[in-house]
Amino acid sequence: MLRQTESVRVDGTRLDDLVAQLGPSGAENVVCRTLEEVAVRLSHAERCHREGRIDDMRRAVRSLVAISGQIGMHALARVASDVVACADNGDAIAMAATLARLLRVGEACLDELCDTSGVTI
Repeated sequence: MLRQTESVRVDGTRLDDLVAQLGPSGAENVVCRTLEEVAVRLSHAERCHREGRIDDMRRAVRSLVAISGQIGMHALARVASDVVACADNGDAIAMAATLARLLRVGEACLDELCDTSGVTI
């Protein structure tokens, strides 16, 4: 069986900017809330797709673009934009494949941020 993995890199500069703006505690709060929100929206998008609620899936994925950019998960934002484009084009096969990639990238980003922050920034 082919195991697909995604290699991601969280923008450390963005995290450093958050620490400079909000202090370590404030930045940690923002990152933790954002991680929770990303996880919830990824799960919701996957569920909506599985249930055929494409408009709801599209809204959940579209919201990931801004949220993920806030803490430097640029790969997640880029793939989320691709899922939205596939939904807008009505390409169900490309959308399913791109959504699967979004879920992998999302998981990798969440793992990366949890590992690098230890959630201590």
